[in-house]
Amino acid sequence: MQKREFGLSLTDRPAVGLRHDGDRRHHDERRSQERGQPDRRRSQRRKARIRNILFSALAFIIPPQVRAGRLNLFVPQPGVSVTMDNFAAVPARQAYDGIIHEAAGAYDLDPALIRSVIETESAFDALAVSPAGATGLMQLMPAVATSFGVDNLLDPRENIMAGARLLRELLDRHRGDLRMALASYNAGAKAVARYRTVPPFPETQKYVKRVTQLFNSSKLRQGSGD
Repeated sequence: MQKREFGLSLTDRPAVGLRHDGDRRHHDERRSQERGQPDRRRSQRRKARIRNILFSALAFIIPPQVRAGRLNLFVPQPGVSVTMDNFAAVPARQAYDGIIHEAAGAYDLDPALIRSVIETESAFDALAVSPAGATGLMQLMPAVATSFGVDNLLDPRENIMAGARLLRELLDRHRGDLRMALASYNAGAKAVARYRTVPPFPETQKYVKRVTQLFNSSKLRQGSGD
């Protein structure tokens, strides 16, 4: 994917270091050792860095709703036992329908267009992150987070709402020309302005074709009542 001008950045969360009982030394042990040994200090700093990296990784991996609830994963949590006779997982392509319709209503878009962009960008993987840094369902770049006030690109609702807003702005800029708006979404508005058409980038050409095909197919299914 060409690097885009729009996008989001993930908000870094401070790493948390935990001290376990085994890490504590008794008063007599501290007194029996010399203080200020360079090797020992370097070792302690190295261990602290490793510990912080691990907990930073956990902060990234743990779902936002778990972090928001301040759940302590290292302490047994009280719980209630619930018996479930049946459980049916919601397919990823249906899990975000409510948010998609909300975004479509907020920005006057066809829900099928938003769904087609998500299908092409991430195949409905809310945790997708590209090598270029595009993140989430609609693969938004860090600049979108800054300009649209998004706190967490991995949050499905924030990601979809920001992506829909970006699509709306691009459609308005190109006076409703869907192909040009999609090209700007993929390659960036400056590239489209420079070429004054869909840029001759193989990825962008393929992207525009893929999204429009999905969108048109969805409209045909809706028209046939499927």
